Amino acid sequence: MKQYLDALRHILENGVNKQDRTGTGTKAIFGMQLRFNMNDGFPAVTTKKLAFNSMKAELLWFIKGSSDVKELQKLGCHIWDANAEADYWKPKARFEGDLGRIYGVQWRKWKNPESKEIDQLAEAIKQIKENPSSRRIIVNAWNPGEIEQMALPPCHMFFQFFVTDNKLSLQMYQRSCDMFLGVPFNIAS
Repeated sequence: MKQYLDALRHILENGVNKQDRTGTGTKAIFGMQLRFNMNDGFPAVTTKKLAFNSMKAELLWFIKGSSDVKELQKLGCHIWDANAEADYWKPKARFEGDLGRIYGVQWRKWKNPESKEIDQLAEAIKQIKENPSSRRIIVNAWNPGEIEQMALPPCHMFFQFFVTDNKLSLQMYQRSCDMFLGVPFNIAS
């Protein structure tokens, strides 16, 4: 996982200090890329503990299309609890534990202008099988019209599949990330 450690070092040495909405501040590098070849093995960070069960639970929760934090809690995953309980969010929540139209909801229940739901993930899988040369095999969680309906706007917000020579590649775009906490999850999931 040298690539990950090199990225951390690069941020520490070259990152630009920026203020953020939390008041904590960040060190930022714009447009940094990491690449992982699955032929080299599963890309898990091994230099720190990875809460693998929480990472797996969150990914399956996203895939299911849920926004109910109680479903994650039943799996022993509490990484979204603070967002569900945030003072700014609670008045907007539709029910206790609701996180709004976050990741999985956008992946599985994107609303078009006519409010018809689109299952982007199912459509991507269909296109991979039926039209693998398409350059439109994309899943997008950044829905500008629904940002205010999300407890937290998506960080890893866009991914695209590319099939060539019967090999599947995936590229993911992340607008923001916590390199020490969130990115190890994002790499593995």
